[in-house]
Amino acid sequence: MTKTILAVDDSKTMRDMVTFTLKDAGYSMLEAEDGKAALSVLAGAKVDAIITDLNMPNMNGFDLIRAVRADARHKFVPILMLTTEGDDSKKQEGKSAGATGWLVKPFNPQKLIDVVKKVCP
Repeated sequence: MTKTILAVDDSKTMRDMVTFTLKDAGYSMLEAEDGKAALSVLAGAKVDAIITDLNMPNMNGFDLIRAVRADARHKFVPILMLTTEGDDSKKQEGKSAGATGWLVKPFNPQKLIDVVKKVCP
């Protein structure tokens, strides 16, 4: 069965890169431009993993993770942060919010695929 991944980023270019990389690896992709849009997508779809940016308008990545973790249907969905932020305090905040992993932009396509395979076997 094909795994479905939700890519959340306010940059269309970044969403396109993530989608292209993972579609190429055999994943089905959904996209949202911020946390609020992502919650709308999740209301009507089951996803196997979420890849989200941190800094977005309307609802940032941390708030999105907290909202997803508060929803019983998505409580255990792996969530990867894909962001330009790399400092330990942000990583710690992400972990506290419920992030499964952390990748720094620009990302290496093969590394992204490897991490998604690991959290979403």
